[in-house]
Amino acid sequence: MKRPEAILLMGATATGKTDLAVKLAEQFPVEIVSVDSALIYKDMDIGTAKPDAELLRRAPHFLIDILDPSQRWSAWDFVQQATDLIKQINQRGNIPLLAGGTMMYFNALEQGLNDLPMADENLRSQLQQQQENEGLASLYAELQGIDPETASRIKPTDPQRILRAIEVYRLSGKPMSELLQQNKKTPCIDFKRLVLEVPERAELHQRIEQRFQLMLDQGFEQEVIELRRREDLNLELPSMRCVGYRQMWMYLDGNFSYQEMVNKSVVATRQLAKRQLTWLRKYQDVKRLNYRDYSFDEVCSYSGLM
Repeated sequence: MKRPEAILLMGATATGKTDLAVKLAEQFPVEIVSVDSALIYKDMDIGTAKPDAELLRRAPHFLIDILDPSQRWSAWDFVQQATDLIKQINQRGNIPLLAGGTMMYFNALEQGLNDLPMADENLRSQLQQQQENEGLASLYAELQGIDPETASRIKPTDPQRILRAIEVYRLSGKPMSELLQQNKKTPCIDFKRLVLEVPERAELHQRIEQRFQLMLDQGFEQEVIELRRREDLNLELPSMRCVGYRQMWMYLDGNFSYQEMVNKSVVATRQLAKRQLTWLRKYQDVKRLNYRDYSFDEVCSYSGLM
């Protein structure tokens, strides 16, 4: 049986991945799968630069608006969902186009993941209550006792990773460091890889600043105000740790001024882009395109669409 095929469209933030994906979907039998750890959340539209309703009508995206901000989502969840979608799209005779900027998801999809236990909401609630009662330092000390190797790689101030490592141990009875040494499960998929690049880092920084200002103009502050009114959301959740949301939340808490919030958000987005570019430089067997000056026909030809 022929292995399923898919196109990967990767790039740093603000490089026009969505525009190209939509253009391809409008002209070819392509179905888009979002590869973005922020777009999965409902009611987080402005700060994630989520495609608007009209664009999604023209070119539907899978894995957008699938979770409430109070829920958690992992690279493991993404790989399971994306692998199933790729198979389903291929079975329909169409081509999956995975577009986004969450490089950890792309890497997990191609390189595979260790077979760690899935998150358990009841256990996670217990751990969060333990953190509230005893403090994060107590949980970190517990992790040092059960899995010193993992603890040495995690900052004592990182609740998300500390709780996940303890959760894995309690669910499996084995330290995460031991489970990570097992062979990875790699999806059997053929990929064509496209990377949108920005030749000048200063140009990317300018685009990031302009895009964040546009978010502010569109009402990003009010979006976060509405999220803060919910009693089930806090800054320890992955959704509220998204770039921009955390800084805006802390500004609304009075931790720094409006201009400091803007500056910190832009800097955090630049740091995200730097990490994305670092990932992208490692990729081999890719078609690299200047985000502003590429041939659409060349893209289609390389991807096997023409």
